[in-house]
Amino acid sequence: MKKGIHPENYRLVAFKDMSNDDIFLTKSTADTKETIEVDGVEYPVVKLEISRSSHPYYTGKHKLVDTAGRIDKFKNKYDKFKK
Repeated sequence: MKKGIHPENYRLVAFKDMSNDDIFLTKSTADTKETIEVDGVEYPVVKLEISRSSHPYYTGKHKLVDTAGRIDKFKNKYDKFKK
């Protein structure tokens, strides 16, 4: 990697999903005052409300909510064009 192109605070940071306690490490420049120990090594930690491990779209728990009946209205409107 080319030297001197990254900011001074570019380092490994632990991101912790607070909804399911999943922790993953990646390089970041995110500012944080808290630290966490992962596998015996202390890292700065950024707490997340939602991440790839808890997001409904990525976990398959995504639900289609149709409160106004829009799908039925669409089907009824264009039902006459069926062949």
